Amino acid sequence: MLHNNAILKSLIDRLWNNFWSGGISNPLTAIEQITYLLFMKQMDDLEAKRERDAEFTGESYTSKFVGFFQVPGSDTEVDKQDLRWRNFKRMPAEPMLLHVQTKVFPFLKQFEGGSKFTHAMNNAVFIMPKPSLLVEAIKIIEEIFVEIEKDSSIGGQAFQDIQGDVYEMLLGEIASAGKNGQFRTPRHIIKLINDLVKPQLGQRIADPACGTGGFLLGAYQYILTDLVKKENPDALQPDEDGFLRATVSATLNENLKNIVEESLFGYDIDTTMVRLGLMNLMMHGIDQPNIDYKDTLSKSYNEDAQFDIVLANPPFTGNIDKGDINESLKLGTTKTELLFIERIYTMLKMGGTATVVVPQGVLFGSGKAFVEARKIMVDKSELKAVITMPSGVFKPYAGVSTAILLFTKGSETSNVWFYEMQHDGYDLDDKRRKNGKSDLQDIVTQYYNRSSVASTEEERESHYFSITKQEIAENGYDLSLSKYKREVHEEITYETPTKIFNRLERIEENIIKGIIELKELV
Repeated sequence: MLHNNAILKSLIDRLWNNFWSGGISNPLTAIEQITYLLFMKQMDDLEAKRERDAEFTGESYTSKFVGFFQVPGSDTEVDKQDLRWRNFKRMPAEPMLLHVQTKVFPFLKQFEGGSKFTHAMNNAVFIMPKPSLLVEAIKIIEEIFVEIEKDSSIGGQAFQDIQGDVYEMLLGEIASAGKNGQFRTPRHIIKLINDLVKPQLGQRIADPACGTGGFLLGAYQYILTDLVKKENPDALQPDEDGFLRATVSATLNENLKNIVEESLFGYDIDTTMVRLGLMNLMMHGIDQPNIDYKDTLSKSYNEDAQFDIVLANPPFTGNIDKGDINESLKLGTTKTELLFIERIYTMLKMGGTATVVVPQGVLFGSGKAFVEARKIMVDKSELKAVITMPSGVFKPYAGVSTAILLFTKGSETSNVWFYEMQHDGYDLDDKRRKNGKSDLQDIVTQYYNRSSVASTEEERESHYFSITKQEIAENGYDLSLSKYKREVHEEITYETPTKIFNRLERIEENIIKGIIELKELV
């Protein structure tokens, strides 16, 4: 949608530039503050809708903006109507900034009572260096919502879908990794992974390091698509990456919506990411997302054998204090990329399936913990697929080469299917422009058509093939594709020395002839 709406893209760019020029240069800080403003706008719009619905149906409804709010740390009470976006946005700049900082923001932090978002807001801080920044930000957000309304009425796409897309695009501007190696998984890679795992309605789905909630959102959108596909397959068209995806305009009834919402669980150790993940899912129509602040590697986490599907791109290059590691994790390492493999395994129910994105070093590292982590997937699970990705897939966040590992707990590994992704549909540089060269649909097709027997030596010359568990074990559980791929060496035929000398003599003759002709002209 957004790539077809130049006005929305321009407004989002203006919003980012507004914060940058206003003194907030850290993109994570900027998106946090934008998120708070969006929530202020959203809570006012939501209450207005509830009030209209109650008036239309004749049912009684008491708005959350009725009554007075006790300002924390003071004896002051303020009429809640003064805390509504529609009312405070008209205030002069300086009084408005003070009003939002000292009254509206504290009210926002307890607006939904015991909701996950309210809980995540406990230690949130409203940072706005100057009144003019707030005034301009409110103005741009107003323009964005007007444009969303216009686009939904003209373009036929649901307001909720466009609103979600806008927030996704805002998140996409965070072009730097977190301090522990966290970075956003590209949306098309999330679509690929969900097409490989095929989450179903009612399955419990988790991400133990969920960041901005991309995998949970991807699962939600896949489940919606699957429901629409069963009812009306003609309503679906491939998106820009070739995937079929329905939107919330294909409305779920309330019962189905509740089932989906109660099936998605995310955890993250970074409170900022928790808030962004919650808002991301809320902007896409999930009213009460189950995303919590929690270190899933620590002693405080004990939700083992709870989930049918686990989807994760856990932090790379991270380390955890040895004393904090959960006793159930036995790998004997502090490396988070290895510990998360074991954690994901323990989170799965028997028969549950996981996909995890790992740095390619996990595939061949020779240390004991590396080997034991791979044994968990090969010996204790059915390791179904190893999909290597080119190093540019995670740019501009990082240039590290990565792989997708797909395994099912409790099943027996027979053969492991390897695929060497060479193109993901985008240039593999920092700009990541779409180029039309993509292996993603081929990966899905070949994965579901993979043979139940190991590939022949000749078949190993391809960019996808299957290897037996026995051969993998004999190679120290090495999962690097290059270990098993048969390289094809083209035979180069060189000219004989006689032919080369003859050609040089002809060149020399032509040079001498040319010199003679030049002399005659003098």
